[in-house]
Amino acid sequence: MEKMKIGQLAKEANVNLETIRYYERRGLVPAPPRNTSGHRIYARDALKRVEFIKRSQALGFSLKEIADLLSLRVEPGTTCGDIKARVEAKIIDIEQRITDLEKMKAALLRMSGKCVDQGPVGQCPILEALYR
Repeated sequence: MEKMKIGQLAKEANVNLETIRYYERRGLVPAPPRNTSGHRIYARDALKRVEFIKRSQALGFSLKEIADLLSLRVEPGTTCGDIKARVEAKIIDIEQRITDLEKMKAALLRMSGKCVDQGPVGQCPILEALYR
C-alpha cells in the first residue's frame, strides 16, 4: 500500500493542505499515523476519501451530511435505501433553493426594469426599492 505525506495527498486530491487538516479536525478523514519525524503518513484510502468528500460537496452536500454518509457506509445494517433517502432529501433541498433563487431573480428583474439608466443616484428606483 502506497504511503504519502500530507503535501502529496493535497496535491493529488487537488485541495489545499489546510483542507486536509480541516477534514481531519472535523473527523471526515481519520488522523493518520506519524513517522519518526512527526510527519503525517497517509494511506491511499485517504485520497479516495478526500475525493469522495469533494464530489459530495460538488453535489451540494454539507460537511455534516457527508459525515453522515461516511458513517452510514460503515454502519452495520445500513442499506442502499438509507443512502437513497439522504439523496432524495438533498434533491428536495436543491429544488427549494432553485425556487428561492427564481424568486430572487424575478424581484431583481422587476427592480432592474424600473431603472432608466439616467438621473442622479439619489433617485435610483433600485436603491429606493431596497431602502424601503
